[in-house]
Amino acid sequence: MSVLAPFEELIRAYLSLLDNVATFLLTFALVYAVGRFILRPLLGLLLDYRGTERTLREGLESAASFGVIAGALVIGLSLAGLNFILERAAILVAGFTVALGFAAQNVVGNLVSGVFIVTDSTFNIGDWIRWNEQEGVIEDIRFRSTRVRTFDNEVISVPNSELTANAVTNAVFNERLRLTVPVQVNFDDDLDTVVRILADAAAENPDVLERPEPVVRITELGETVEVVASLWIADPDRITYGRVRSEYAREIVDRLEEAGIDLGQANPQALEGEIGVVPKSTADDGGTGFRR
Repeated sequence: MSVLAPFEELIRAYLSLLDNVATFLLTFALVYAVGRFILRPLLGLLLDYRGTERTLREGLESAASFGVIAGALVIGLSLAGLNFILERAAILVAGFTVALGFAAQNVVGNLVSGVFIVTDSTFNIGDWIRWNEQEGVIEDIRFRSTRVRTFDNEVISVPNSELTANAVTNAVFNERLRLTVPVQVNFDDDLDTVVRILADAAAENPDVLERPEPVVRITELGETVEVVASLWIADPDRITYGRVRSEYAREIVDRLEEAGIDLGQANPQALEGEIGVVPKSTADDGGTGFRR
């Protein structure tokens, strides 16, 4: 047996390994290219044709991207004769999954919640939501957290489990949104005039819907009278809501002032009597005239 035989076998083994690696890399590149530049665009066209919501669409596209990479790895390793890597990887992944389940229950919970949120047609990117005394517009929904931009231009990353475990109000899910404007007036003001001014200002605002028609009601009697106007707007969003409410409020303030109606001022009460200094002897006996 030649002295160089072991080296020749080692070289052949390395060449075979290099051939397998080259086969894997070439196969991976081809499969990935097909998935990235053919299958992904076809999926996008299909989602566009079906009118899929942006939130669900981005979730499906992210899953498709992961699937393309995973498929390229599996096909590449199989054709390259490196199946033993897949077998060992499966064992490692199974063990890692069990460990992850115990060590990262919150993360897993957020991932599961993210799946529910992504597939929920009532929860979409661009929606104005309120939860736990916070509110903002959804910018992005990921499988672990949802990114919300507040109206102070701050970005909050909210764990998905928090959104699924609490009540969330979607203010723009329906085609119409009601806004209310309360007004405080005095008891001696002409309430019929107040109601008429609020109703007329709503009817003349081009952004306020005629159906359902605006409603003006007296809602509370306290130190002042509270009159509330309820208006409806179409295709609501936070900007439209704030603008219409502000414009309507300014208009009714001007009209009420022109009618001589003061907003939110309690009726003055006169105090009668004299102000003076109580003598010390009177203060000691409590003003009864008797001293202890």
